[in-house]
Amino acid sequence: MLHISIPYIDSLKGFCLLAIVPVLILANALYNVYLHPLRHVPGPFWARASGIPSWYYTASGKRHIWLWQLFQIYGKRIRVAPNLVLFCDPEAHAAIYGMKSNVRRSPFYVGLTKNIREKTTVNTIDPAEHAKRRKMLNTCFTDNSVNAVSAFISQHIDRWHQIMLDRHDSTTEWSASVDLGEEVDHLVFDIMGDLCFGRSFNIKEPGDNPLREVPHNIAQYLKFYYPMCRSPLLGLIIWLKPRGLDRLMELVTPRPVQQFNDFIFDSVTKRLELYKKQEDIPENERRQDMFYFLCKAQDSSTGRPAYTEDELRAEASLLIIAGSDTTTASLASIFWYLTRAPRCYQKLVDELQRTFKTAEDVIYGPKLVGCTYLRACIDEGMRFVPPGPCEPPREVLAGGLNVMNDYYPKGTTVGTAPWCDGHNEEVYGDPGVFRPERWIVDEAAGVTKEMVAKIRTNFHPFLTGPGSCAGKSIAMAEIMLVVARTLLRFDLRKAPGSTLGEGRPELGWGARDRKQYQIVDAYVSLKEGPEVQFRKRVSVS
Repeated sequence: MLHISIPYIDSLKGFCLLAIVPVLILANALYNVYLHPLRHVPGPFWARASGIPSWYYTASGKRHIWLWQLFQIYGKRIRVAPNLVLFCDPEAHAAIYGMKSNVRRSPFYVGLTKNIREKTTVNTIDPAEHAKRRKMLNTCFTDNSVNAVSAFISQHIDRWHQIMLDRHDSTTEWSASVDLGEEVDHLVFDIMGDLCFGRSFNIKEPGDNPLREVPHNIAQYLKFYYPMCRSPLLGLIIWLKPRGLDRLMELVTPRPVQQFNDFIFDSVTKRLELYKKQEDIPENERRQDMFYFLCKAQDSSTGRPAYTEDELRAEASLLIIAGSDTTTASLASIFWYLTRAPRCYQKLVDELQRTFKTAEDVIYGPKLVGCTYLRACIDEGMRFVPPGPCEPPREVLAGGLNVMNDYYPKGTTVGTAPWCDGHNEEVYGDPGVFRPERWIVDEAAGVTKEMVAKIRTNFHPFLTGPGSCAGKSIAMAEIMLVVARTLLRFDLRKAPGSTLGEGRPELGWGARDRKQYQIVDAYVSLKEGPEVQFRKRVSVS
């Protein structure tokens, strides 16, 4: 009788299990390509078979370029992962992101947080709960709050300008080269400190300041967590997060990311201490920043505070990220293109000088909002570099969704990518050209009302519908004030010989154009430059 040892049997079982794994992977890939309900949607073979290509381009920071390439090859609709369909069409955007669209935020957002227990407006995917949280967050962004914060935004801008003048106060000689993108990072971060925590972090000030690294740490934070959100194993990651993965991630978190988390913890702790100290002070004498309204918010069903301390920290982290990197990317793009388009630059300066006598006269109100060419330059800059380059994913709910005359069943993830939308040749005609006039109705110049309306239906830098940016009014006020006051105080030009931020041939198809500002996709747009020189502008009487 043949005797087979127990270890041999165990080894055989292990071998069989290992052999089954690649078979299952192959079977799943074949199903995705040939039997999946989305098999009719065009896209590259390996992307239809697996989510690995999408994840790979996410990790490289160039996913927006990859998506644009696919739209050039396959048309307005592409399948970039087994269960993900993206579109490049205004009609599709309205169908997916409209107020009544039969979708919810996808589990992508759950993967974006460092701790599954921390509930925020961003990572809440249940539509009813998200609407509730969004309503509470909206209390921070009323029209009154925009008017209130615009004054101290201007104060920060003026101080930033004074620091620049302290370095170079000349109306004839150009300054040394300056990375304006990095300088704007410091300015906007200080503004967000005032908005969120009631104090500036003063990183724009001369001298050593350990907090000056925080904007770079935010970028590292996004680069660390964002690839997980687009991982083909996202479902497994979410399942594992409360089962030990969150703790493991804390142990392997890179030092810059940990420094950002520590910064948020310390800042919230100090702001909570101030909030508690002011509880006995009349309300109109308290510091009413965003954090104040978050602390004050109550759950309408229980009457208790709407946010736990951990949730306050998570929301504060969200506000800092959403309010800093997104705004600085837009400002960097606007200045990058303006300093490379002398005609547009001078036309904007002329409009500002006709409207305001000095930079000090620029306040947020009807006169500033009425500067049509300023708004056109801002829109054109944000078309090239949207705050977030790739799609905010939405999961189709029971009952399905019709997009561009095609039906998508429950569970399908859909979206549109703002960077691709902004480079849509069918909509813009010459998407690679910085031409602010496209946004202004001028029948004599051949720009009709219908033409402007068409491109506006394709332009959503702050998104639309339930997921639109809560702070878009403050962001727009900040951008308008920075651009207007800066151009009235300084003359700017591209630093001679600078190529920082430019496309170049070795970057490949979609990023070769030297006239196109290059970014990195890390959920928000990360950038380098523009590198400029400045001189004090001569006052115009």
